[in-house]
Amino acid sequence: MTKRVGSKLRTVGWVAIGAVAGALTTVQLQAVARNTLTPLPLEELQQLAAVFGMVKTDYVEPVDEKKLISDAISGMVSSLDPHSQYFDKKSFKEFREGTSGRFVGVGIEITMEDGLVKVVTPIEDSPAFRAGLKSGDLITRIDDTAVKGLTINEAVKLMRGEPRTKVLLSILRKDEDRSFTVTITREEIKTVSVKSRTVEPGYAWVRVSQFQERTLDDFTRKLEDLYRADPNMKGLVLDLRNDPGGLLDAAVGLSAVFLPENVTVVSTNGQLEESKFIYKAIPQHYLRRGGNDSIRRLTENTKGFYKRLPLVVLVNEGSASASEIVAGALQDHKRATIMGSQTFGKGSVQTVRPLGPDTGLKLTTARYYTPSGVSIQGKGIVPDVMVDETAEGNLFAALRTREADLNNSLGSTPHGPMTDAQREAEKKREEAREEARKKLEEEARKNPGQRLVPEFGSDKDFQLQQALNRLKGQPVVVSKSQTVRPDEKKEN
Repeated sequence: MTKRVGSKLRTVGWVAIGAVAGALTTVQLQAVARNTLTPLPLEELQQLAAVFGMVKTDYVEPVDEKKLISDAISGMVSSLDPHSQYFDKKSFKEFREGTSGRFVGVGIEITMEDGLVKVVTPIEDSPAFRAGLKSGDLITRIDDTAVKGLTINEAVKLMRGEPRTKVLLSILRKDEDRSFTVTITREEIKTVSVKSRTVEPGYAWVRVSQFQERTLDDFTRKLEDLYRADPNMKGLVLDLRNDPGGLLDAAVGLSAVFLPENVTVVSTNGQLEESKFIYKAIPQHYLRRGGNDSIRRLTENTKGFYKRLPLVVLVNEGSASASEIVAGALQDHKRATIMGSQTFGKGSVQTVRPLGPDTGLKLTTARYYTPSGVSIQGKGIVPDVMVDETAEGNLFAALRTREADLNNSLGSTPHGPMTDAQREAEKKREEAREEARKKLEEEARKNPGQRLVPEFGSDKDFQLQQALNRLKGQPVVVSKSQTVRPDEKKEN
């Protein structure tokens, strides 16, 4: 979960270190921490300066001084936990694009298939949409680069660029048995993080794929559309599966759609006084500066319909951070039934602070807690009803990494030694991962190019069908194999 920095948050400290050709410069350095002056470790700083000088003069080839310093900062921050990060110019731009829901590109949602980029869907009115790309198209080349062998992130970077620049895509369209090229002019794309549909009369499905700046407006607009189409709706499924999180205010606002006004959504606690805060279901805790209160408009236009509509929330191992805040708040207030699998377990808050016009620091500044005061860091939200992803079970869930699996991850409490029981549990999880890996390879060989897990929201979505059964008061097929993975303390 990333929190935007308000004016009340101040930079904790600025430190400058200089070194010229290995010479050690002694300076008086102090850091501001909680309004006290604390001396910095001078001996270690002198060693850092010495190493910098040796690398500069003795390394086999010349090195870029700015890159050395940038890499040193990056290493210092990344050693703290998996979510703290130093942003150079390029990564800061990519981060801001990710949270704003806007980027410059061709406008397609993609996945990988047989080593190629597969178009899931072109975004409506995007350059790709206007160029005639279709769902199922395979991209084999991006300009002069063959896609085979690239990761999905590498392919995305090649397709993104500056506005009004062109990119040449080579397309394989299997259903027409032909290949062709298309030149697309990049432009700013506005992504939609919310999808919805009526799955059957009286019941609707709304999926949130990420918590971005525009998510709350998109979400309330979709709910208004659903209400207009069926003001007598009987139940709603909120799908947060594989939602990695995003902005805190969006999570608070989305929770407020369904909760009574002024109840606690989430609380945070950290070293800084500003990190100790209780977020409630009130406009001042979810509204952006100058933004319209779309929640109040939704509540008035629907006469409070979504405050009382029966609700099921679907989560899985990929539901993290902001999506866990929503699930935890709705669960604690008994406003919804949480179904699916135990969530990722990222219970920490990252604050983004600019270091200059083009660089920044994303730093873990607090843990967050559900309304009942429970930290989900390392454990996650445990569903009220455990449901497998398919009728055959959770086939490949063991392959999904969770917060507790990450190096340097925080525990819900300060780190302590790993117990024998925890070591044994980790051994069993590794055995389960190996078994799942073999099964995945076997299934991929049997069904080349086929989805091994049904698409979320489709007619074959087993968990969605169980959620609908719950809303109708019908029997639910509960998982017989899933067990709760407990909170884990990391070994120092």
